[in-house]
Amino acid sequence: IVPPLVDQPLTRQDFLMVQDNLNPRIRFTTSKGEFEIVLYPQKAPATVSNFIELVNAGFYNGIYFHRVVPGFVIQAGDPRGDGWSGPGYSIPCEYNDIFYERGVVGMAHAGKDTGGSQFFITHTPQPHLNGRHTAFGKVVSGLEITDRIEIYDRIIRAELIQ
Repeated sequence: IVPPLVDQPLTRQDFLMVQDNLNPRIRFTTSKGEFEIVLYPQKAPATVSNFIELVNAGFYNGIYFHRVVPGFVIQAGDPRGDGWSGPGYSIPCEYNDIFYERGVVGMAHAGKDTGGSQFFITHTPQPHLNGRHTAFGKVVSGLEITDRIEIYDRIIRAELIQ
């Protein structure tokens, strides 16, 4: 007997790579103010490429921060707003040597290679996340804005600025 096929999301592999010597920045305009993150394509090339493509497509515009845990993380990137949706495909994990300090940006997932669009920003160091979630950026300005984000605050606009 052959078990039935389970419909699983497509794991995307067709990323346009960002030059290693560039560290692009993304500006988030939120209902609480603006913050900027720098991305690290040399550490997580597929994740950064995917993130930039989603930003350029306007994917994050209007999306809420659906998860806020004070002293831990803020999380957004779920168009449905319940923590269980994404872009319709998965991306591979890219574990690296970026440590989860305050302000680090990571890819949320529900298991290895199931990330896509949901990302989080750490409020405090979170060493238990090291090597478990792809770290791909860091807040470089407006960190105090990320501290003020509350559940259902909105990303008004995300834009590539460099």
